[in-house]
Amino acid sequence: MADLTGRVVLVTGASSGIGLAAAEALAQRGLKVIACARNIQKIQDANKNLASNPIQAVKTDMTSEQEVLALFKEINDKYGRLDILINNAGIGGTDTLLEGNFAGWKAMTDLNVLALTLAAREAVKLIEAGKSQYGHIININSVVGHKVTTGTAGHFYSATKHMVTALTEGLRKSAQPKNIRVTSISPGVVQTDFFERAFGKNVGESIFSAYKCLEPRDIADAIIYVLGVPAHVNIDELTITPLKQHAL
Repeated sequence: MADLTGRVVLVTGASSGIGLAAAEALAQRGLKVIACARNIQKIQDANKNLASNPIQAVKTDMTSEQEVLALFKEINDKYGRLDILINNAGIGGTDTLLEGNFAGWKAMTDLNVLALTLAAREAVKLIEAGKSQYGHIININSVVGHKVTTGTAGHFYSATKHMVTALTEGLRKSAQPKNIRVTSISPGVVQTDFFERAFGKNVGESIFSAYKCLEPRDIADAIIYVLGVPAHVNIDELTITPLKQHAL
């Protein structure tokens, strides 16, 4: 596995779950980690166990173009480069296609699609400007970005993740000629607060009690694996599911 020490990485949506686990794991591996979220308290708390290589927490609303541009300027001002972007920020919701609320659809689109695209664009600029030899963008996708579920509550969310699949493929075609690797990681059910926030506490508890789900660290380990392969290797898509996850 390649030595990742010293590489500069930005993790979005790092206040909990996959994002926080990824930020911690990468810092433990010796990377210079910038982690952003609207609430950065848990990121700051994680630094209690990372005294030798703390995470730089930056409060950022990824749906605000102004704040995203300011975030990348701050990275450039401090480090002069970026090597890796982990595009993790995202939300779900119960707004169905036939009875959904426009505001709910817009919130999912703004964060899952537009914020991801803006961050990727700015990351490519900074990777190129800093002449990074390790340019890599990882979009955290979902298994529902490849197949639409039967449950109507998740159809619009699934649509945003299908767009992430398309955007990642387009980004790969645009960025790989610049020697920037691009990967989509599509997890199945991960035991985080995502389901509770999206669908309510009862739904989350029901899902997590049915079988052993993935843990955030499982996805963090996958990220480290993807980043650590030889320079001539690009992992296009990595799908990870719990052993006993029901068919979608």
